Amino acid sequence: MTKLLSIRLVAILVGLGFALIALYSFVLGAYAWMTEEPAGHLPYEEPRDIAFSFDGPFGKWDIQQLQRGFKVYDEVCAACHSLKFVAFRDLEQLGYDEGQVKAFAASKQVPGIDPNTGEATTRPGLPTDYFPDPYPNNVAAAAANNNAIPPDLSLMTKARGDGVNYVASLLSGYSEPTAELLAEHPEAAPGPGLYHNPYFPNLNLAMAPPLTTTGQVTYDDGTEATVEQMSTDVAAFLAWTAEPTMVQRKQTGWPVLIFLLFATVLAYLSKQQIWAAAKPKKD
Repeated sequence: MTKLLSIRLVAILVGLGFALIALYSFVLGAYAWMTEEPAGHLPYEEPRDIAFSFDGPFGKWDIQQLQRGFKVYDEVCAACHSLKFVAFRDLEQLGYDEGQVKAFAASKQVPGIDPNTGEATTRPGLPTDYFPDPYPNNVAAAAANNNAIPPDLSLMTKARGDGVNYVASLLSGYSEPTAELLAEHPEAAPGPGLYHNPYFPNLNLAMAPPLTTTGQVTYDDGTEATVEQMSTDVAAFLAWTAEPTMVQRKQTGWPVLIFLLFATVLAYLSKQQIWAAAKPKKD
């Protein structure tokens, strides 16, 4: 019995030792991550905190803003960036009727097959088609953009940290690097074909400022199309393309949460009722 207790005690001590080592390593690594700057780190800015109608648990889409953002994408961003996970018919969710969607789809050329020759060709789009890629392949995309392939924007706000704020901040954040920045970080100077943007992690990117002047897009609702407004609107539109069911998810979550709370209370009361007879009676 004494030998068995000794073995158990040793096992417990060994396990406790491993746990303490793991905890120490975790704390040490977390401290290093929070206090040390990685090699080559450049002082980029965190995205601005912008208020959107769909923020928070009770958020809702601002349909007019989504339509404005779609117009910015169509007239500016679509020249380089695709939306390969969005179909033309999805635009009905933004308040466009069937005729408008059909007309818009027909105005775009999508890949097709010639029924007579079997060769690849293009044809007017249908509502069931997806937004076409502006380039036939990555080689052509890189050749037209200083060897940088423009990313697809369908899920962009999900692919970046604080995605919606990041997109809006990036699009309106182009500027010239300050003298203080260049003095401290000479490597931050934009190279050939690069443009300075304090919200981009390495401060310089190949995409030229896409939104440059007020009135670059004419909004149907009369809103003044400033660079800030267009940036915010297209960021909201890309939030919708990345998660079009966001609002429905939030609206569904509350009834589910209330049901779970009710079920928990009901289960607790049932347990109390069932086990009441099993409790020992006091003398």
